[in-house]
Amino acid sequence: MKSIAVVAAILVLAISIAYYLTLSSQQKSLPFINPHDVAPEMVDSSLREKGHGHRIGKFQLIDEQNHTITDQIMDGKVVVVEYFFTTCGTICPKMNQQMQRVQEKFKNDDRFEILSYTVDPLNDTPKQLLEYAKNHGYTPGQWHFITGSKESLYRLARTSFFVLKPAEAENLGDAGNDFIHTNNFVLIDQQRQIRGYYDGTSSAEIDELMQDVEQLLNKN
Repeated sequence: MKSIAVVAAILVLAISIAYYLTLSSQQKSLPFINPHDVAPEMVDSSLREKGHGHRIGKFQLIDEQNHTITDQIMDGKVVVVEYFFTTCGTICPKMNQQMQRVQEKFKNDDRFEILSYTVDPLNDTPKQLLEYAKNHGYTPGQWHFITGSKESLYRLARTSFFVLKPAEAENLGDAGNDFIHTNNFVLIDQQRQIRGYYDGTSSAEIDELMQDVEQLLNKN
């Protein structure tokens, strides 16, 4: 009887391992995206040849509650990032409808954060961002709407997240015309590494984003 029990236990263990390996093989392999992997126009010239080890850099900005928010909020978290502005009447409403889906999927999961950076800090004050956030049913403490100096916000976009469209590169250095208007969501893992870009106006791509978020959460 004892030998039968041992054999049964081994079989159960073998089946469990096989099941786990089958699930793992079915998951797609998420890339590690570095400056060298994206269009050169999207990247600050000092980083274009960097082919490995890229991580989101430091920042100190202000959120919709008028509180200081720093890069430390990303530590150990899976993060989805967007750049938007509250008065946008074209792609931003579609993007933040999709972001509401993302928030709902991972609501109250303290391993997950959403960071929405404004590209129009002159108009997007904390007060304006708070009103916008409430209108989009945000969860305070999990979905953050962020402002600060234009220089800081745009430098972060070009040295950390790489969300500048190639056509917008023409305005680099022209303070009057420099503007970022991207539909990309950026997926960041627990080590601050970029793992994917997704069209924030596409429900199909946001479905894929949510699956990839789950994969990163479950990995750890």
